[in-house]
Amino acid sequence: MKKVLVTGGAGYKGCVLVPKLLQAGYEVVVYDLMLFGSGGLPKRPNLQVVAGDIRDIKLYARTLKGVAYVIHMACISNDPSFDLDPSLSRTINYECFEPLVEASKDAGVERFVYVSSSSVYGVSDAPDVTEEHPLVPLTDYNKYKGLCEPVLFRHQSPDFPAVSIRPATVCGYSPRMRFDLTVSILTNHAVNRGVITVFGGEQKRPNIHIDDVCELYVQLLTAPKELVAGEIFNAAYQNQTVSELANIVREVVEEEMPEKKPIRIETTSSNDPRSYHVSSKKIAIRLGWHPRRNIQDAVRDLCQAFKSGKFAGNTLTDDQFVNVRMVKKLGLK
Repeated sequence: MKKVLVTGGAGYKGCVLVPKLLQAGYEVVVYDLMLFGSGGLPKRPNLQVVAGDIRDIKLYARTLKGVAYVIHMACISNDPSFDLDPSLSRTINYECFEPLVEASKDAGVERFVYVSSSSVYGVSDAPDVTEEHPLVPLTDYNKYKGLCEPVLFRHQSPDFPAVSIRPATVCGYSPRMRFDLTVSILTNHAVNRGVITVFGGEQKRPNIHIDDVCELYVQLLTAPKELVAGEIFNAAYQNQTVSELANIVREVVEEEMPEKKPIRIETTSSNDPRSYHVSSKKIAIRLGWHPRRNIQDAVRDLCQAFKSGKFAGNTLTDDQFVNVRMVKKLGLK
């Protein structure tokens, strides 16, 4: 049984990824600041939870004992507007990255999976944005996501294969839910306000279901080394405009929760110009990876979660559902 360390493993994706790793037979170590607690994680004998800051390299290095694989997701994630102290983004999302990679390599880690972001492309009119497309970062978040990739590959070696994934915006239900991501925001407003507010509308946004992207991370641990070492892969499914997403959400919510009819869509201006159409052909050809779930599935999952009462608190106003507001509230330095 090999051991996997997941940084940020108690977060939105982590609470879906960790059960999949356990089910696949791995021993799992979650290394996370625990800003949102660890209540979304299962209680399993093969799961170790460490409350740690990735900037604390000494603690991170000690936690690597016996670890074969690292999936690095931990970051301060907020794309549209980095409404925090810029030094926080720099120190967590970039400055500690190389020491973290070096510690992993020194500990004998056999594979390092870095979770980057498709937001590194910024704005593009290209019909299909491939991995070779120039990076046009619009925020500190996607700037540092992109800058970490060449740092990682400087340490790439036959004994330390590393791969970078640029996932699209993730959608779908998680035990540690976020309502600051496009499909989640639109669904939350449809269910609880009866009105979907669309900011802009014509921006193209790629999306990926949370279960699909987490299953991909699991697959990357055992994919043939010669196919992934030193590689960058986009991971997306549906590329649609924000207006198209709003219409999908309205249709599914009205079907799943007919008592909410009619749901209105209102359009207003946006200060978030990110727009790009991501191609995932490379990963399909190289690894045979194809997502199996669509945006409609993600919205249905969220509707079921609302109907089942899985969200404690007010999803429209509570800080716990919005990463940046929670970070500000806790005063992270």
